[in-house]
Amino acid sequence: MRIAVIGFGAATVGFLKEIDTTKNEVIVFEMNKDIFSSSISGIRADGKLFVSSEMGGDLEEILFDKKLQKEIVNYYSELSETEPEVGSRENIEELQKRFFINGFKLVESEFFHIGTDKLKTFLKNAHNEFIKKGVNFKFNSFVKNIDVQEKILIEYIDRETRSELKDYFDKVYVAVGRSGFKLIDTLTKKYPDIILSNTKVDLGVRFELPDIVVKELNEALYEFKVKFKSSNGQLVRTFCNNPSGYVVTEKYVDFITVNGHAIHDQKSTNTNFAILVTHSFTKPFNDPNGYGSYIAKLSNILAGGNKVILQTYGDFKKGKRTKKLWKVFPTLSNNEYVLGDLNLVFPSKTSISLIEFIDNLNQIIPGIADEENLLYGVEVKFYGKKLNNNLFENLKFIGDCSGHTRSIVHATAHGIIEARKIK
Repeated sequence: MRIAVIGFGAATVGFLKEIDTTKNEVIVFEMNKDIFSSSISGIRADGKLFVSSEMGGDLEEILFDKKLQKEIVNYYSELSETEPEVGSRENIEELQKRFFINGFKLVESEFFHIGTDKLKTFLKNAHNEFIKKGVNFKFNSFVKNIDVQEKILIEYIDRETRSELKDYFDKVYVAVGRSGFKLIDTLTKKYPDIILSNTKVDLGVRFELPDIVVKELNEALYEFKVKFKSSNGQLVRTFCNNPSGYVVTEKYVDFITVNGHAIHDQKSTNTNFAILVTHSFTKPFNDPNGYGSYIAKLSNILAGGNKVILQTYGDFKKGKRTKKLWKVFPTLSNNEYVLGDLNLVFPSKTSISLIEFIDNLNQIIPGIADEENLLYGVEVKFYGKKLNNNLFENLKFIGDCSGHTRSIVHATAHGIIEARKIK
């Protein structure tokens, strides 16, 4: 059987790890030039892996299979040639109690951190392993359209020669992650019955503060994930905590957002994490990803172009532009941000939710709400439209672009499960 996989990310890693290439010809289309610049950021930046039945996706066959989740953690650790950093999770009962009585839910999980530097080793080793299996990689190949026929047609652009090409396959697996939402939009417009639901996008900030403020949390949990409901009903959560880490920008086709990572063998003196507010929409609106993209573009416009906005928490609360920094200094390069006012970007209810979250978290961790701590904006987490994998026999969606996974481990597991179905 001739199989195409679109995008080289976590779901594709799982799929290629499991697929029998002695009976199937497998071709991977990736829009970027090589494995180290692949379009899906999850396995390029930071490498946080967790084993949990509370988060990471909604596929029960993955959520409750902790054996499979741990096998995936071991696989990433082995090919990264490193021992991951982990939280001790010792004596956390008092922390759990403090979160609970202050309106937060502490999400339970086991965390393992590979590190951005070690992920390069993983990508190199995984790519070599798949090449030996006989997988054919087509880098610099931008897939612009898929047409479901008896043999599925893929139309793509060779970005090096700028030539438009096409090919036919028995089965196609789309694995473009959340950043590949434009291809998903093209397909769902053509085949609207694929969509099961499409209602959410997360908007927020990357928060940066000195390590010493959150030392207790970092040592106990490494990655702490908490959820909070604001007074206006919005769900707010932390995401991607990076002890002694660095803030970075994340480039999409036509806008730039902010993100964070931590390096295994190089440390800063700051911790950064995302604070995200979930925005849920109702009919007739059906383009949450478009809304999130618009907010990101607005922040870039206000920053004068291809930059993000940086603001102190005190100025954010007061609704005034930041003009200078004092106690806390950014780990993001100064040519990638502009001091400004994020209140000109976010809807007021989003700003209110962020402030309530930070001020309430300060009751548990004094110093979180210090006026000099830093907010970078915007950070956007696109939820993939939840897609129906039973509509077509020969077209499937795996990983985060399917809307059913939201993590490296669950996306990898999704790829493994779909490959096993071919067996």
